[in-house]
Amino acid sequence: QVQLVESGGGLVQPGGSLRLSCVVSGFTLDYYAIGWFRQAPGKERAGVSCISSSARNTYYADSVKGRFTISRDNAKNMVYLEMNSLKSEDTAVYYCVRRPNDLCGTTWYRGRTFDSWGQGTQVTVSS
Repeated sequence: QVQLVESGGGLVQPGGSLRLSCVVSGFTLDYYAIGWFRQAPGKERAGVSCISSSARNTYYADSVKGRFTISRDNAKNMVYLEMNSLKSEDTAVYYCVRRPNDLCGTTWYRGRTFDSWGQGTQVTVSS
């Protein structure tokens, strides 16, 4: 059974940092690109970042470039999202998502080519 489980969310002040983790099971992580998406209340789901299976290619939404870093450890079945300089507009539920391909693709941010989603972890940025 394919599973992706996120953790690491919480309440943080503006300018603070969080590190999200995603542990996967039920499939071999080495062969899949993984994305992070988020959804804020009343807003559509949005792509945050994506990493190819080998970690050779990484992609970021313009809104998080320079602040967020995606990484992975295939041997540990883990994918991470390091978030720095957090802003109130980063408040959302964050999801770890599997793409059935080793590459992210040029339209990864739309989320349409991902097939398995985690349950999400809440990130709240507030003073």
